[in-house]
Amino acid sequence: MIETTIEQDARWNSVAARDAGADGNFVYAVKTTGIYCRPSCPSRTAKPQNVRFYETPAEAEAAGFRPCQRCNPNGQSLAEVNATLVAEACRLIEASDEMPKLDELAARIGMSPYYFHRQFKAITGLTPKQWAAAHRSRRVRAELTDQTANVTGAIYGAGFNSNSRFYEQSNKVLGMTPTAYKNGGKDAEIRFAVAQSSLGAILVAQSAKGICAITLGDDPDELVRGLQDLFPKANLIGGDAGFENLVARVVGFVEAPQIGLDLPLDIRGTAFQERVWQALRQIPPGQTASYAEIARRIGEPKAVRAVAQACGANKIAVAIPCHRVVRNDGALSGYRWGVERKKALLEKEAQP
Repeated sequence: MIETTIEQDARWNSVAARDAGADGNFVYAVKTTGIYCRPSCPSRTAKPQNVRFYETPAEAEAAGFRPCQRCNPNGQSLAEVNATLVAEACRLIEASDEMPKLDELAARIGMSPYYFHRQFKAITGLTPKQWAAAHRSRRVRAELTDQTANVTGAIYGAGFNSNSRFYEQSNKVLGMTPTAYKNGGKDAEIRFAVAQSSLGAILVAQSAKGICAITLGDDPDELVRGLQDLFPKANLIGGDAGFENLVARVVGFVEAPQIGLDLPLDIRGTAFQERVWQALRQIPPGQTASYAEIARRIGEPKAVRAVAQACGANKIAVAIPCHRVVRNDGALSGYRWGVERKKALLEKEAQP
């Protein structure tokens, strides 16, 4: 029988990295202090020979250890408290006709403006102002999709105070004019090209705003038909030589993820989806996160199913890496472009 040391225990790696994703899975106790902590505790890292692991706080207390007052391992952590407060701030923003002032919003949830702004961005990936803009974008898209609404009514219904203010931002919000969006992308130009990769056919499409679709499949014609369904009234234009170079960059990233892919993206989704997609882009190549971890990172720990749905709604493969999200037990789950492609992408990213 080969004995393992603390340093070889995967739980020690979580403690050394202060991994918040491991919170709730176990606690660790330090013999020299008589205190037990959650894995993400910010306190000075103990010497490994003094550490003991327990599955629950109750087990640690039964062994004679007392809870750390800094990380509160038998209650809500500071990070969980902040995530709850930020989620409440998101609801306040969504319930307001206009964006509340930063200091007023911070006061309502009991934080200083500076700390609130910093925590809000750390948890959601967006500033409060950006969150409000994303929410209004979702509302205006929903209003414009309603065939009974006119453009002016949709703009005011989404919380914009004037037509001029909205039209100044319409390309950024919609990727096209409001009228074109209401008409199914009519007259909007979208360039596209299909190439081959080790994962099969890959289609890349770009609007005036940025990459609006990256899709994978076995049949190139089916990918093109899917793009037509996605933008039924847009002008689809085959890519020129310059666009082919961009497609080559995407294919190169699929084959060698370590090179990175920094492209402007035309991301259109609900405010919640955009938060999830932002969190996905923060997962480094070669690493994975569970749906529950992503839910916690965006301050919605109970929204695991909604996170999975947002991953499924992602239409920009690879650049928004929903393939890096796995089940709690590490097993691969569904993938819009096939589980085998998900497995292949993760294997490529795991290579040194």
